[in-house]
Amino acid sequence: MQTLQISIYVIAALVLLALVFDFMNGFHDAANAIATVVSTGVLKPQTAVAMAAFFNVIAIFFFKLKVASTIGKGTIEPWAIDHYVIFGALVGAVFWNLVTWYFGIPSSSSHALIGGLVGAAVAKAGTSALISGGLWKTIAFIVLSPTLGFILGSLMMLLVSWLFVKSTPLKVDRWFRRLQLVSASLYSLGHGGNDAQKTMGIIWMLLIAGGYSSSAEVAPPMWVILSCYGAIGLGTLFGGWRIVKTMGQKITKLKPVGGFCAETGGAITLFIATALGIPVSTTHTITGAIVGVGSSQKMSAVRWGVAGNIVWAWVLTIPASAFVAAIAWWIGTKIL
Repeated sequence: MQTLQISIYVIAALVLLALVFDFMNGFHDAANAIATVVSTGVLKPQTAVAMAAFFNVIAIFFFKLKVASTIGKGTIEPWAIDHYVIFGALVGAVFWNLVTWYFGIPSSSSHALIGGLVGAAVAKAGTSALISGGLWKTIAFIVLSPTLGFILGSLMMLLVSWLFVKSTPLKVDRWFRRLQLVSASLYSLGHGGNDAQKTMGIIWMLLIAGGYSSSAEVAPPMWVILSCYGAIGLGTLFGGWRIVKTMGQKITKLKPVGGFCAETGGAITLFIATALGIPVSTTHTITGAIVGVGSSQKMSAVRWGVAGNIVWAWVLTIPASAFVAAIAWWIGTKIL
């Protein structure tokens, strides 16, 4: 890969923009980790976000950096990467995050970032700039992650119902109010482990292009790892309350037992994807799990109209962020 002459000031500005995206990722996706535990009344909102932020950050000790490697080396051809492409990708992703947060739509920060990368790279060099293997894995999991979340969430609900069939509702509620603390913690751990690594991959991509890191290295610099985990944790701490309401109340009415099953099913999905190095949407995953829990009780328990609107947002995420990223790439070539 040819090393580009990129000003250290441009590098610093783009790293800062990447960390802003990472912060917004945590802010936007806080709902994924805490919506169920808040809507069931197990934790107060402020306590829930503090817990989620803590587990976002300590994910650094639990997961290998395979997702960062996929983003940094497995989506865009190295020869196509420059500071203009990174700028376009981040602007496209941040724009889509702001729009969906404003309207309270639980969309995917991950796929907004992938869409941004695709849009900026194609604007620069056409489709030959894309690495199909890494992108197809990501695209496939747009369907597979909510499906797996749905299956695991519904299976967990059926298993718990069978195990506690002779227990009183009061006893079940008391048990799962405690267990939901565990499941919410595990989901937050999975969220931090998968999502923080996406921003690491972008920064790593930029550093390699500018000659500040080597493509032969198996992991980004430690300061990148620490700052990305810190930024997503801080974003989660501030929480996106508009989306919490959608995730925790509008799709289906959850009790502690349902919240536990949804979070556990979602956490298992995230752990599997992160171990395989696949950047998945935590939003898609938990939404699928919540729908699975609701539909395992009765189909009418799910507000399918709300779920349908969310799916439309998923469909639009990559093309919308790619379109904005292509425009931002052109603007970047004029101002950077």
